Amino acid sequence: MADPRISNLARLIVNYCVYLRKGEEVVINASVESIPLVREIVRYTVEAGAYPVFINIGDESITEAFYKYAPQEVLSHVSILEKEIVSRVNAQISILSPSHTKPLIGIDPEKLKVRSQARRELNKIYLERSAKGELKWVIAPYPTRALAQEAGMSISEYEDFVYHATYADSADPVSVWSEIGKRQQRIAEFLNKAREIRYVGPGIDLYLRVDGRTWINDDGHYNMPGGEVFSAPVEDSIEGYVEFEYPAIWRGVEVEGVKLVFRKGEVVEATARRGEAFLKKMLETDDGARKVGEIAFGLNYNITRFTKEILFDEKIGGTIHLALGSAYPETGGRNVSAIHWDMIKDMRNAKVYVDNELIYENGRFII
Repeated sequence: MADPRISNLARLIVNYCVYLRKGEEVVINASVESIPLVREIVRYTVEAGAYPVFINIGDESITEAFYKYAPQEVLSHVSILEKEIVSRVNAQISILSPSHTKPLIGIDPEKLKVRSQARRELNKIYLERSAKGELKWVIAPYPTRALAQEAGMSISEYEDFVYHATYADSADPVSVWSEIGKRQQRIAEFLNKAREIRYVGPGIDLYLRVDGRTWINDDGHYNMPGGEVFSAPVEDSIEGYVEFEYPAIWRGVEVEGVKLVFRKGEVVEATARRGEAFLKKMLETDDGARKVGEIAFGLNYNITRFTKEILFDEKIGGTIHLALGSAYPETGGRNVSAIHWDMIKDMRNAKVYVDNELIYENGRFII
């Protein structure tokens, strides 16, 4: 008998996350590992009267081969077909289900930089259509042995972790996420009135402005699991420093002990215990890579441990994260970059002030 939690997750993705409607076209990106989930997603998609126009089943070894052997002109090429799809499709479902978590560990960072720059226009179209409500999308997980091993769990333990984080282990996950959304919306509405934010605690003393920016409630419609509220800072406002206890991971490359110092919104000093050269290389991607495109609070208290997978880790209850690079247009952020690199900070011994009022301590809002 199939695990009913797989069917629950598929139903949640189709009926809640991207809420497919009759006649809509959807792209599904997944790996061979996640066929059981893809099968259920297709079932609920067609039952809703929607059409899976493109099902892309990939594998990390294929991605590695592309980067390993592609010359400059291939890395720089973007197909007009890709542009047409991202410009017209109604929804995109992407399933995180790797069979290998570090397929690009041996690839020259310069190749990753070239490819990121080439796909910048696609990312811009994607983000703009999303901000306008023209493109619905979600990234959701399927538990694989590779992810379990990376997280330091057995496969059965990791399955329990994934389905608990997404509430797919509940009788009615759609109703659960609807209630979570209401709670987080109250926090977002409070923060939408804020002008200044200051984070103070071990390894952090950071000031920034958010006046004129919009806080977004991630209640599972874009990421599953959801569990955060996020915005973008005023681009030149960040002052201070932050140290990240958790590794900062970009496309499988881990950088440990990152410390960033900001002046007038830009990283002026970047150090790391391990991977510092890679960190500095990515900061050279473009002019926007040294600025922060996203600030966020992690609010999913069903996620209690670091797994080396950003889809979960950025939602850990009691954390914040900053993303170097591109901003989400719907927040009002203006920073543009080919990267969006999330870095996570533990706030369970820290405090946050909004307009000089203490509103968050010990990992939770107290408003």
